[in-house]
Amino acid sequence: MNLYSLLLSLITGCFLLAQGGTSFSSPVETEESATAAQSILEKADEIRFPRDSFQVNVAIRTAAPDHAEDLYRYQVLSKGNENSIVMITEPASERGQAILMKGRDLWVFMPSVSQPIRLSLSQRLTGQVANGDIARANFTGDYHPQLLRNESINGEDYYVLELTGVDRSVTYQKVLLWVNQSNFRPYKAEFYSVSGRLLKTSRYENFDNILGKMRPTRIIMEDALKSGEVSVLDYSDMKLRDLPDKIFTKDYLKRLE
Repeated sequence: MNLYSLLLSLITGCFLLAQGGTSFSSPVETEESATAAQSILEKADEIRFPRDSFQVNVAIRTAAPDHAEDLYRYQVLSKGNENSIVMITEPASERGQAILMKGRDLWVFMPSVSQPIRLSLSQRLTGQVANGDIARANFTGDYHPQLLRNESINGEDYYVLELTGVDRSVTYQKVLLWVNQSNFRPYKAEFYSVSGRLLKTSRYENFDNILGKMRPTRIIMEDALKSGEVSVLDYSDMKLRDLPDKIFTKDYLKRLE
């Protein structure tokens, strides 16, 4: 290497370091850091939703620059964040439809169709909301977490976790999740495609004391590809409920009230 090439290499290296060039390589993950990342994610998941069986109502409003606001209402029954049923209660024209999730398998039942139809978690439910966003709120079970960095926002310190899907069946292949260091509340998330393209972002807001924990009662999802397209999810009337395993079956969907 001649002197000019050496100097150019040194200058380029210093510039990359000054610009955060080390971010191009993933941090080395030790056993301790992996355990810490897993613990952070589990605590954030416990705040988002209870581990016990519960019922909650969800209203989803979607706004876009080129059409009127849409409103959908759902009732969600969840057991262990592994099994859930999502029932449409509004609009009246779609009442009676239900989505069943067992693990990461998903089916939709429509009264006009005799057999449930298989769906994917990543298929869009309404607006910016995918099936998996409402049917399966289980980051811990779907992703391998890695602690990327610490970040300060508006005077608050956050862990930034990179979540990598355990397989291709998860809702998103990669998620960046900001978790408050003092109370482990989720702050925001970014959702990415297989190619690494940012699909949408979400913010967790309106925390309230529900079932013994301060939980977010509003999630705002914004489309990263289409400016101005936003879905707002409002959660209400969350309560614990005994849910027998028999209701989380395809044969039982028709009998739900």
